[in-house]
Amino acid sequence: MAETTPAPQPAGAAPTRWVWLAAWPVTAVFVLSNAATPLYVLWQRDIGFSRGTLTVVFACYIAGLLGSLLVSGVAADRLGRRPVLLPALALAVTACLVFATASSVAALVVARLCTGIAVGAVVSAGMAAVTDVAGPGRDRLAALLASCAMVSGAGLGPLLAGVLSETLPAPTVTVFAVEAVLLATAILVVWRMPLPRAAAPASGGSWVRAPRVPRGDGWRLALGVAVFAPGITATSFVLSLGPSLLAGLLGTANRIVAGLTAFVMFAAATGVQFAVRGLRRHAVLAAGAASTTLGMASLAVAVHTASVAALVAAALLAGAGQGMGQLGGLSLLNSSVPPSRLAEANAAFNVGGYVPAGLLPVASGYLSDAVGLTAGATVFAAVLAALAVAGGVCVLLRRSVASPAADPSPTNARGGGQPSRKADRP
Repeated sequence: MAETTPAPQPAGAAPTRWVWLAAWPVTAVFVLSNAATPLYVLWQRDIGFSRGTLTVVFACYIAGLLGSLLVSGVAADRLGRRPVLLPALALAVTACLVFATASSVAALVVARLCTGIAVGAVVSAGMAAVTDVAGPGRDRLAALLASCAMVSGAGLGPLLAGVLSETLPAPTVTVFAVEAVLLATAILVVWRMPLPRAAAPASGGSWVRAPRVPRGDGWRLALGVAVFAPGITATSFVLSLGPSLLAGLLGTANRIVAGLTAFVMFAAATGVQFAVRGLRRHAVLAAGAASTTLGMASLAVAVHTASVAALVAAALLAGAGQGMGQLGGLSLLNSSVPPSRLAEANAAFNVGGYVPAGLLPVASGYLSDAVGLTAGATVFAAVLAALAVAGGVCVLLRRSVASPAADPSPTNARGGGQPSRKADRP
């Protein structure tokens, strides 16, 4: 393990507290992304809809997110981070209002669609804003905080919703009223955030397009996605399957227990990033692929043996796999992509992760309906483990990823000079 020391604050740069605060909008909007998860059982009871309809509601979130990623990255690079973040957070507050008053499936569809659009914009512009505020020489801290903000918010959402909905009256109203307050504080942070002036875009082109990275950075994107995509797909699957398994294994539908399971999984995703931040990038990515593989093996054991311990292990390992894949992938992009293309690069990275995370669990759900939960989950776990192994092999073959996990050379694309290619050599 490589020893690392905290990067000094560059002269004239924003105070370190602002780098931490810049990550808060990402956390706040990701709290919303999963806050509805423990509440669907209440809406199913009150509104009355099938599991198939619930799948459609989930799919609307992914559709909104992917659609947002097609434009938000380019817009944030051309207009600046703040003009994208403020409308996105306002749309997230609107989603809270629709969720709190939802009395039909159509309302849930609209709320999830708005949530997906907001998350897509914030994951592009918000993560880039953290790097912008950090400035040259603090890419390590920026990559770590941006990545942890996403997974910590995703874990806090269902835990907060589970606790509030079990302990306070009017659960669907209370949960989203609290979340609206969190989003309001995020709006204040963005309003005051010491962001640099938007750089002139490197090139023109369409505002709506599949996000991409600059020439020469495609291999960095591909390596990151090869590990991040199986990891986030694993957490999405455990998130959707967990409540059903818990109900069968523990005989409980308690929303706090379901929320706590999700929180533990994403807490592992957050904690592991701090634990491995001094490792070289190829080691972080390889460990992420291995963790996802072991997580799917544990999931298969859980569904075949009805083991609570195996289910918990699957959640922890899946969370760690996503966290390491995310940190390794983001730090690869941060090390080379210039500020004028960073939001679009972040969008491309997340498209690569969210497409399989949206499609594979839905396919597994329909397969489970046809052949049973045990067989469907086993097939999914085997397929995802194979993808994770393939990602790990790609990383090991490309051992040129040799710098510390979030610690690129000071003379990188944000440092005013030419990117260092020393780490690119085998």
